[in-house]
Amino acid sequence: MKCKNVLVISVHPDDETIGCGGTILKHKDNGDKIIWLILTSAETRYGYSYEDVMAEKKQVENIGKVYGFDKIYNLKFGPAKINYDIFSNLINKISEVIYKVKPEIVYMINRSDVHTDHQIGAKAILSCTKSFRYPFIKRVLMYECLSETEIAPQFQENIFIPNVFSDITKYIEKKLDILKLYKTELQDIPQPRNEESVKALARYRGCTACTKYAEAFMLVRDVF
Repeated sequence: MKCKNVLVISVHPDDETIGCGGTILKHKDNGDKIIWLILTSAETRYGYSYEDVMAEKKQVENIGKVYGFDKIYNLKFGPAKINYDIFSNLINKISEVIYKVKPEIVYMINRSDVHTDHQIGAKAILSCTKSFRYPFIKRVLMYECLSETEIAPQFQENIFIPNVFSDITKYIEKKLDILKLYKTELQDIPQPRNEESVKALARYRGCTACTKYAEAFMLVRDVF
């Protein structure tokens, strides 16, 4: 089977693990080339301490090694600072990476997540996956991110309706081990961003797909 270029886009580090960590591991096992694009990071210019900046940098490096990403790109926009004032610049930076990587498959955050960074980030990503400008992209999938996707107001236009499922039964425990590396991002129950909730969601999605554990996606485009 031909090796594929797979681009995984996180607005914030941890989005990828919550939303598609098991699927990333599956792609790696399949011999695909996996690239991680992060839109935001803690930087001193955004008011973060040097210690916090270095801690996040080390965390991203460690997680990148565990997944075995072939390349990591970090655009270093400010967390909670993605807005329409920087929208054009954001699109340009994402586009530069996509033209370098030439991915066949793109995993991105859900367009209706409650976090404004996710909403605007998703619009920028979708601008960079147009078929007439990026014809090498054959598949675009949106993943769900606990604490952002399910918290969005349940209006019809916001509902995450998955139509693609990835069996991650073989990878669920490693996904949870990677999630635990995000020590500062995890929450206590009943908050949603924790090991138990992520596992419960994977079990629920597995029931839909008739497998033990699964990750769910909304298909944006598939060319075959």
